[in-house]
Amino acid sequence: MRKILIGTVVLAGVLIASGILLQTQIGTALFKRGFEQNIDNNTVAGLPDGLHVGLCGTGSPMPNPQRAGPCNIVIAGNQVFVVDIGEGGARNMALMGFDASRISALLLTHFHSDHIDGMGPLMLNHWVRGARTSPLPVYGPTGVEAITDGFNAAYSTDNTYRTAHHGEAVAPLSGGGAQAMPFEMEGQSAVVLERGELKITAFKVPHNPADPAVGYRFDYKGRSFCISGDTAKSPSLERVCKNVDVLVHEALQPALVKEMQSVLEARGNASAAKIMFDIQDYHASPEEAAESAQTAGAEMLVLSHLVPPLPLSYLYPAFLGDAASRFDGPLIVGEDGMLFSLPADSNAIEQSRLM
Repeated sequence: MRKILIGTVVLAGVLIASGILLQTQIGTALFKRGFEQNIDNNTVAGLPDGLHVGLCGTGSPMPNPQRAGPCNIVIAGNQVFVVDIGEGGARNMALMGFDASRISALLLTHFHSDHIDGMGPLMLNHWVRGARTSPLPVYGPTGVEAITDGFNAAYSTDNTYRTAHHGEAVAPLSGGGAQAMPFEMEGQSAVVLERGELKITAFKVPHNPADPAVGYRFDYKGRSFCISGDTAKSPSLERVCKNVDVLVHEALQPALVKEMQSVLEARGNASAAKIMFDIQDYHASPEEAAESAQTAGAEMLVLSHLVPPLPLSYLYPAFLGDAASRFDGPLIVGEDGMLFSLPADSNAIEQSRLM
């Protein structure tokens, strides 16, 4: 009986060891196959000529595992731009199939921390994934120089490590970091970049005390869209974004934020409650964003940089309030990974998911 028991234990051990070995072999093969299938993933190459905007981050500083910080990726033909780069935005761009080394420039709407705190990973990926020899251009209103200087200082030591480890052929030291490309805003709007058939216009928006603060309009081969940046309801936006195909507009629902404020006050957290009160005066509500889209004559409204966090789509009606009654076109609550495509010489607006 004892010999049978020992034999059974030995056989079980052999089977377990064999199973682990087989699982290891299968797991390694699956990993290799998955890597081979994804290493050459290039979303841009598969897009038709036109204007495209991807949502690489639709969240806010409030924690939400489904949403990265504010981040938009814009494709115009073979040119790729990023508008704002919140925490997690660079990760989402990679998951969506965008190669950071191919980015033409980063455009910042303003200098609140949640719109810039993903710059470090973006600078790194732009540099080493393509052995870039010049820094990432960063466009923004006057003051952007301080932002790039700060990130460059913070990452300078890391840059030397990577060049020393990988060599100049892979990580040329001249390509690390970011280069400020400031522009002046003497009037309410200004063309900040024209390249081929692409025109990018910046326009002032009210987000006091964050000043300067701008949004951007992109025009390419008869298609157009606007990204609001952070703003209260803005006549400037309504004017500059006239007749765009898509308006990507930030949104804060005061009714829900007031509920948060009340709970925090009841719990004795006066500081957090004060923040919930303060943020209501420099963001647009979904209803106000809808009114602006209607006034501008936009074909589609996409809400992003959502406050408060929305972990479930079941919460969308409470977030939207009566916004749908104030805009005649499609109104979409943005989610990370969404892509909106505007093919050249067409009226179509195509929507897809990349993650």
